Amino acid sequence: MTDSIAFIREKVQGATPSIGLILGSGFNEFPDSNFEETLTVPYRDIPGFPQSTVPSHKGNLVLGRMGDNPVICMQGRLHKYEGYSMKEVISTVRVMAELGIKILIVTNASGAINTNFDAGDLMLITDHVNFMGDNPLIGPVEEGCLRYPDMTQAYDQELISKAEVAAESKGIKIRKGVYVANPGPSFETPAEIRAYASMGIDAVGMSTVPEVILARSYGIRVLGISLISNKAARLCGQLLTAEEVNETAAAAQGKITGLLTELLKSL
Repeated sequence: MTDSIAFIREKVQGATPSIGLILGSGFNEFPDSNFEETLTVPYRDIPGFPQSTVPSHKGNLVLGRMGDNPVICMQGRLHKYEGYSMKEVISTVRVMAELGIKILIVTNASGAINTNFDAGDLMLITDHVNFMGDNPLIGPVEEGCLRYPDMTQAYDQELISKAEVAAESKGIKIRKGVYVANPGPSFETPAEIRAYASMGIDAVGMSTVPEVILARSYGIRVLGISLISNKAARLCGQLLTAEEVNETAAAAQGKITGLLTELLKSL
């Protein structure tokens, strides 16, 4: 990723980004009207940068500013189910780490396992379970990374508290819970959801955990936000579709924008 880093570093022109944003399903629209001094670069124009193939992910790197904070933002992430290796999935986080970010905010859309959660809710991730059958740190140790990063506090409590304050100030109901990542792309079976519920898991998705693990190996503070896009299998009473995820995301744009805008002002 050396070429990618050099290319982006030239674009930021000395404004070292302090915050990285990975925008998953439902969050892609945020920087379009909320960043200042914006420069948008399609992934395809960045040397050595992998391409997102998910239709709802824009596939742009957005360089901008929120208040005093230079921000680097991915409009769309990479998933293992797209055919990428785990090393490729997290390569974009490695780029942001090498550029100097201190905080990473990861977002996603997930299915609710907790029966108290509703479609359209926003959930702050307090912990995760990795059921992807892989780990981004397998293999040679990369420069700047810990071999055995502690994951006791994978999600930064101070950032969680700031997100709660930001949500309250905007009148946004916020949930907190444990997220489990599967490789996808199939949705989960009812038996899997029953198993996850018995483990105390609140929401399920197909991303995020690899990026968090790598970020923590660099010592980067992490905040995770899930848009609850649907009830998980057996809880929703109907078949699950990707269209349902997109519809919920569209309806939740006001809450997403309100939370992220207020949060980024406080960092």
